Amino acid sequence: MTASNPATPQPDFIRIEGVTKSFGTFKAVNNVSLNISKGELFALLGGSGCGKTTLLRMLAGFEAPTEGRIFIDGQDMAGVPAYDRPVNMMFQSYALFPHMTVAKNVGYGLKHENMTQGQRDDRVKEMLGLVQMAHLAYRRPHQLSGGQRQRVALARSLAKLPKLLLLDEPLGALDKKLREHTQFEFANIQYKLGITFVVVTHDQEEAMTLASRIAVMDQGVIRQIGSPSDIYEHPNSRFVADFIGSINMVDGEVARVEANGVEVLCPTLGEPVFVAPANSHRQGDKVSLAFRPEKVAISRRKPAAAINVLKGKVLDFGYFGKDSLFRIKLATGRVLSVNAVNTARMSAEQAVATWEEDVYLSIAPEAAMLFGADS
Repeated sequence: MTASNPATPQPDFIRIEGVTKSFGTFKAVNNVSLNISKGELFALLGGSGCGKTTLLRMLAGFEAPTEGRIFIDGQDMAGVPAYDRPVNMMFQSYALFPHMTVAKNVGYGLKHENMTQGQRDDRVKEMLGLVQMAHLAYRRPHQLSGGQRQRVALARSLAKLPKLLLLDEPLGALDKKLREHTQFEFANIQYKLGITFVVVTHDQEEAMTLASRIAVMDQGVIRQIGSPSDIYEHPNSRFVADFIGSINMVDGEVARVEANGVEVLCPTLGEPVFVAPANSHRQGDKVSLAFRPEKVAISRRKPAAAINVLKGKVLDFGYFGKDSLFRIKLATGRVLSVNAVNTARMSAEQAVATWEEDVYLSIAPEAAMLFGADS
């Protein structure tokens, strides 16, 4: 779920066509093609070394593609230097000038704009009001908290009203609670201004909260593009399923194909699992069966339904307030993760289960996913 309702996008504001960036024999970005709409808040998500920051730097003009082309607002960026692009970038380090006040930091990029001093002052006030920092306009960066410095950096990046704002791990330096709060502020500011944001992050929750669409990157290529819900609920490969959120994944083989699903034999589960729908899998296919911890029901009593029921023992149990995480050991020795939401106040005796207890797990056929063994 995104932090705010995204503005109505317009197609093809950014077009990346077959872009490759090589450093010697190493391809940091490998034949990437991607369209980003005007007014979209788009996230490039991936682990360290996946190519997301290199792609961002090529959009900014700090790196040139080895192959391929980049268009911004219909203009081919080949040979266009960074200072001539309709782009601004907010760096992870914030890069504020320590000797300048907040107001002067925000207005620094306006010095060479065709504006009167009064217009510059008005723009600085507007941007500081947008990020709720007007009351600290005359402080210096060392007098601010990390979250306040982050807001100043955002205001400075927005002051020139760029057509495109690039954000490199913008919330990485903030603590968890402040980061969660700031995610919504970012999305609301983007919605108000209608500026296209492209965010680079390794944080899955951040990408899913901020962005209307996400590109998951791995080893220089894009593995999947989609909305947060598409990528989480309908990953197109083992890699994406494993990278986004927590998941249980076991190897198996398709034993039977029916009109409404397939039966999968997984030796490490000890019981067959029925998965719906069948998709294109055939009898004898080697597959990976995957299901997310929160999709598994856990109870002390055996469920009435006779399908997809596994029995195990609570190996570990973690209470996190809003939910509880169980690690369940099956008779085969396989350990599964199960997440249960704590919807009511309860004592330890009223909990779903606790250490060393026998429990039953049930998996709805539509909650399980199948991937080819080589995906």
